[in-house]
Amino acid sequence: MSGKVPMTLAGEQRLREELTQLKTVERPQIIAAIAEAREHGDLKENAEYHAAREQQGFCEGRIKEIESKLAGAQVIDVTQIAHTGKVIFGTTVDIINLDTDDEVTYQIVGDDEADLKHKKISINSPIARALIGKEEGDVVVVQTPNGGVEYEIAEVRHL
Repeated sequence: MSGKVPMTLAGEQRLREELTQLKTVERPQIIAAIAEAREHGDLKENAEYHAAREQQGFCEGRIKEIESKLAGAQVIDVTQIAHTGKVIFGTTVDIINLDTDDEVTYQIVGDDEADLKHKKISINSPIARALIGKEEGDVVVVQTPNGGVEYEIAEVRHL
């Protein structure tokens, strides 16, 4: 993979917390469970042992995945960037659908942080791509399967 992947400060903190939890709590619990299962004798037919080994595989895989994401991340703290009114990575944007007058708020985040339920959209999503570089008051057209939808940028915030 060439280049760094953008990540918000909050996204990095969540990954670091999960990594600490995996390494300091879950990993030792799994090791203890494997040791206890070994004490029960024949490992071939020991379901507890096999379940603990499978859990260990998932845990170690997730640890490697998180470490890789953190190593490849370019952490951007949007609160430290001068507020220009332009939409950039990490900003929170209020947009108004000009057809329906519905207003929605999104934060533009990295792919791994995107979560529509929490109004976080990937920088690679069609809406974010249309918004990046634009300013408050601009009208953008987002291409959807049903055609173009016009949105006005009501406010850009650095939260």
